[in-house]
Amino acid sequence: MEKPSVPLNEQARLEELRSLDVLDSQSEPAFDRITRLAQQFFSVPICVISLIDEQRQWFKSCVGLDVTETARDISICAHAILYKDPLVVENALNDKRFADNPLVMGDPNIRFYAGCPITLKSGNRIGTLCLIDHQPRSFNKQEIKALTDFAAIVEREFAIMQLATTDELTLLPNRRGFNSTAEHYLDLCIRHHLKAKLVFIDLDNFKAINDKFGHAAGDRVLKDFAGLLERCCRKADLYARLSGDEFVILFTDLNTSECEAIMQRLLLSFNHSPNSFNNQVELGFSYGIADFSDQQPCSLTKLLAVADGRMYANKAQKKAR
Repeated sequence: MEKPSVPLNEQARLEELRSLDVLDSQSEPAFDRITRLAQQFFSVPICVISLIDEQRQWFKSCVGLDVTETARDISICAHAILYKDPLVVENALNDKRFADNPLVMGDPNIRFYAGCPITLKSGNRIGTLCLIDHQPRSFNKQEIKALTDFAAIVEREFAIMQLATTDELTLLPNRRGFNSTAEHYLDLCIRHHLKAKLVFIDLDNFKAINDKFGHAAGDRVLKDFAGLLERCCRKADLYARLSGDEFVILFTDLNTSECEAIMQRLLLSFNHSPNSFNNQVELGFSYGIADFSDQQPCSLTKLLAVADGRMYANKAQKKAR
């Protein structure tokens, strides 16, 4: 049996999947409707919306199977997300990748498989809409196109879901999206004995920008700052816009000096951002840092509160100068 490879964008893919806050959720009529229709349309016994996380494939919707998940190592869907186009296996017994797969040799006795990747707007493939039959069968171009059309409906449902976890202006995760992913990050730190730092950021003089130059100018500042976060932070870092002019960064496996170096680079870049304020408003931000350790873990709510308090202390200190 050939185990599935890990996508090159695995970290970003997992982050976006977790930000949807959909894993281990209850069944939803919108998704169940799609799997029922696809099962009937293609006349297959099994149709699944499968999401691939770190260790497993979990079924958001499933017709014809009693299980809700299987190990990622034996998942054919984990192979399917490696490709842009649908993966079709007309007879798994004749495919050396899957012939001795436990899901082929035993229940549910997969012979035919067709899986179309579920691709988010970012390009991350989080899972598949897949069809399974206990008998070998052919699958023509028209059927592949139809499966792709069904998968596009699934993608639209996830796009709607993403609107609830994404800040519309900056396209960063919003508070809900951040909280969901950050919880997973902190759990990971506990399991692997890593430290984390949460940075709470509040833009200085943002109200003055809105008052003097209008909300469109304020929106440009917010979008520019979001872009700076993307350029200054590491790819593995989690950052979000919580509300208004408040942003947050969660660093993992980073020491104090490395954290401060990133924050100073971010501050310097923001101070020197090109703008049309004619030096009437000084760009800057205040921030506070809270530490997380697997030896003394605390809730995300507590971590945010500590960092927020230290940010306000930093802002007050600057005003007192």
